[in-house]
Amino acid sequence: MAEESDAPDRSQDVEETIFYDPRHGTTEVGTQVGRVEGAFRYALIVERGPRAGLTYVLGDGETLAGRSDDADIFLGDVTVSRHHARFFVDESGLSVEDLRSTNGTYVNAERQDRSPLQAGDEVIIGKYHLVVAGGHG
Repeated sequence: MAEESDAPDRSQDVEETIFYDPRHGTTEVGTQVGRVEGAFRYALIVERGPRAGLTYVLGDGETLAGRSDDADIFLGDVTVSRHHARFFVDESGLSVEDLRSTNGTYVNAERQDRSPLQAGDEVIIGKYHLVVAGGHG
């Protein structure tokens, strides 16, 4: 008997907003692309690449990005490592760390092992170009 999953269906390339809270491992799916309501400190918006327009709201703590099914931010493309990068939100702000990925993680066109991020920065993971957005939280 198959178990039901709380994870969003990733089988279709539909533009939707996914809200992820790494503290509780919960995901909610919305339908208003480019519009994020509520208080949050940071979000990542897929500007170019597969699933352009998708927005990931980052809560406090760690958020894993990659093409593995256990990744918090699923980036389904062979140019992305299974566990590619980790985003951190804490009292000092937002940062990204490359997890020894094959193709690297780029911040504003420069390959980085670890880098602080600010609103407007572009993070490139494989074919995905993610722009950091600041919130009101």
